[in-house]
Amino acid sequence: MLMNIQTAIITYLALINIITFIMYGADKYKAIHNQWRIPEATLITAAIIGGSIGAWCGMKVWHHKTMHLKFKYGVPLIFILQMTSAIYLLTNY
Repeated sequence: MLMNIQTAIITYLALINIITFIMYGADKYKAIHNQWRIPEATLITAAIIGGSIGAWCGMKVWHHKTMHLKFKYGVPLIFILQMTSAIYLLTNY
């Protein structure tokens, strides 16, 4: 049972990070081509719900949202909080 939960969590995190990475790339493409954009709140929410690695990688690879302070500092902060929480949970439960 525990292995199934771990597998589900790992699968979820892999998928949400891939999706978030693609979202950042799509938004950069839309910005360049003057198309409808993905709202910033959606991009940040994707990082909060587990896609912080994908968001950070998307920012670096696509050179997107790197000058916006809420992304420049917010995404790494979200990542640090998520990792700190994960380490705490893994070592105390």
